[in-house]
Amino acid sequence: MGDLISTHLDEARREVITARTGELMGEFGRLYEQQYAVALFNKMRFDLEGGGGPQNQLLHRKAHDRGLHPKGTINCAGYRVLTSMEEYLELLNTSLPGVKAKVGSSPFLKCATQFPLILWHPYARHYYFYVVTEKEQQKWSAVFQDCVRHTNNGLSEECKVQTPAFTDAVRLYRQAHGHYGTWDMMCGTPPQILANLVMETLLPEMRDLITPKLKGKMHERQRNWMLISDAVYGLVQSQTQAQYEAVVQSCEAGRPPLETTIRTDMDQIITSKEHVTSKIRALVLPKAEKLLKVSIQPYISSILDALMEPTSRGFFEVKDLFFRELVDMSKNLLNDGNKEKLGEHMDKISMLAFHPVKMQSCYEKVETLSLEGLQQRFDVSSPSVFVQRAQILMREQMDDAVYTFEQLLHKSLEGQEQEDLSKTIQGCQDRVIKKFDYDSSTVRKKFFREALLQIFIPYMLKQLSPSCSAELPSFQELIFEDFSRFILVENIFEEVVLHTVMKDIMLAVKEAAVQRRHNLYRDSIVLTDSDPNLLLLGENPPIDWAEEYGGGQEEVDGENTGDPEVQKRRRVKQVVSMIQIEGNASVLPNESSLEVPAVDDIPEEGTEVRSDTSLSQKSEKQVSNGTKEDVKKNAVDDKPPTNRSVLKEEESTTERSLQGTEIKSAIDCAIQEIEKAVQEEEHEARTQKTAESSSLKEETAAEDVKPTSSCEEGARINPADTNKDTTSSTEKPSDSPVREVEAVTSEQQENHITASTQESHTENPIAPSQHDNSGFQSPTNEAAEEEQQGGKKECNDSETGEDTGKGEIAHMDHQ
Repeated sequence: MGDLISTHLDEARREVITARTGELMGEFGRLYEQQYAVALFNKMRFDLEGGGGPQNQLLHRKAHDRGLHPKGTINCAGYRVLTSMEEYLELLNTSLPGVKAKVGSSPFLKCATQFPLILWHPYARHYYFYVVTEKEQQKWSAVFQDCVRHTNNGLSEECKVQTPAFTDAVRLYRQAHGHYGTWDMMCGTPPQILANLVMETLLPEMRDLITPKLKGKMHERQRNWMLISDAVYGLVQSQTQAQYEAVVQSCEAGRPPLETTIRTDMDQIITSKEHVTSKIRALVLPKAEKLLKVSIQPYISSILDALMEPTSRGFFEVKDLFFRELVDMSKNLLNDGNKEKLGEHMDKISMLAFHPVKMQSCYEKVETLSLEGLQQRFDVSSPSVFVQRAQILMREQMDDAVYTFEQLLHKSLEGQEQEDLSKTIQGCQDRVIKKFDYDSSTVRKKFFREALLQIFIPYMLKQLSPSCSAELPSFQELIFEDFSRFILVENIFEEVVLHTVMKDIMLAVKEAAVQRRHNLYRDSIVLTDSDPNLLLLGENPPIDWAEEYGGGQEEVDGENTGDPEVQKRRRVKQVVSMIQIEGNASVLPNESSLEVPAVDDIPEEGTEVRSDTSLSQKSEKQVSNGTKEDVKKNAVDDKPPTNRSVLKEEESTTERSLQGTEIKSAIDCAIQEIEKAVQEEEHEARTQKTAESSSLKEETAAEDVKPTSSCEEGARINPADTNKDTTSSTEKPSDSPVREVEAVTSEQQENHITASTQESHTENPIAPSQHDNSGFQSPTNEAAEEEQQGGKKECNDSETGEDTGKGEIAHMDHQ
């Protein structure tokens, strides 16, 4: 590789790269200095005058420190996650025109499995991962996509001067070179974005110089070009990093005198700007209104509808996911509602917004956004810019909702008794849901307005610039020289165009809210300081639920969990537990793939019912018998990952885990049968049946541990479902059933294991638990339902017991 790079990137070509980068950074630096002064003036004016608009009702978490210390990193900014080799080769062919590759024809793309995961970048090197099942592919795809979203959002909104100065400078540079509209590579940190800007013009030039000299077969030339492109990109990025930092330092050093001038002459600057604005508006407004009426207004409604439908579905899914997680937690706390269990659940819920697999159902809703038919007209490269922005807003809304719930619940638990836990959770949940609806409406309306402006403003500027640009310099003479750094005619021209179309955009969004479309609130509904006590909670330090409620001083795996570093690692484990190595992993022969551990620990959405035990087990390594003692043992025995592809064979794990699963199902059945017998006796005493019925009841109770009745069939768990997070009756706090189960002989356990392996379609389904209107399970309804089921199943025993017994005996003989 070193010879390849040194051969094709000799000193002459490196000088070309440095020259092109220097030219761009010189022009960008001039624009940045101009926009920095304007951004500083706008920021100080906003601080002085203030801004209107609705106030957010949910609290906002300031920062996350998950304590993650990876062995290696991949900067995913600008990457795309691909799951098929066909899609990858199609993109690869576009990077090197004239050299076409077919699936399976490239040795460096040998597929270890049929489920690849590829990180593709137009300039940087590509990364290849392989997993053994489609389910793992979907999970890891969600993880990588979340990484890409996070790294793409590299411009901090907290920087009120540097960020707007940078984005305006980049936009003006691209417009000066004829590039209007959205840009897919506006992602990552400022040096990365500038490197992308350089590569946009440099890469075609280097490709024309280098590709004719590439030797070898088709796949060798493609691979060599990818390595050369990555080397060029790294060289450019190192130069943009240094030069951008120099420009920023220069502007920051000159900031104090600028601030002094702005404070002293604020009123005069505003007056001068308004005078120049009126002159430019007289020139631009007639042309802009004509263009607006013909080319913009007919499309506002249709584009707004295309944005609203998928975005609103995504936000609704965020709300539903948040609600489901809290309801599941409340159900699991009904029988064992101590604060230690609450701490375990809240420790997981606190990171819900950063669980990529759970949030994937929300992100998928907005991925259906399509602007087909409008992209070419308005120079929109792709809807991915808007999709990714909506997904980032969805994640922020989820985290705000979770954080607000945390603060409310923590405050409510102070001085509360344990019996009031479910009621307290529900009260906090209702408050957060109402605030979420209001903030969701506010965030979505702002997103719709900004998206429409991003679509229409570049188009209008492109149409109006040829006829207006020549006359704009004459207005610079109207500005005093002392104020010329804060008033730029180019910026005023864009502001006039923006205000022209902004009225129609605001009207369209307002009409959608008035019609109650997609649950948007009207602008007249403004909640200002409606909950001042809640705002005070936002100043509190972050809550460590595991430490405060979960027995944080206990030792886990020989570590003191009171240690801050241990606390960080435990919180990391909740989100990235799917990245742990499990068992004895086999190494695939392909050397081109990177390490991808198995991901069985990622919980499935929509197919599971959570319980205390299952949720806690998700943060541990699963082993063959599923016991915590072996978890500790395997944690010591696990070997560190290699640099090659490491994957776990699911078939062998399934065979080993079925043995422990069958024994567990037998114990569950025995407990449920004992409970059914007790309920039947109580039912007999209340209803005062005849002597004949009483005799039949006693016979049924005496035979309740035999695996031959239909009643027992209905209480068993299908072994195929035991891998799901089902609520196990072994978790109930009652001690007597557990002691009785211990007395079951090994022979009876074997019979239960045999009987529990029957096909699931022959079993009687368990009726779902009743719930009250609040969404929480009612213990009274649950007990009454179990009594009713006991009566029905007793009748089934008396009518069909003989046939059922014969059928099960035959099945046991077959086994």
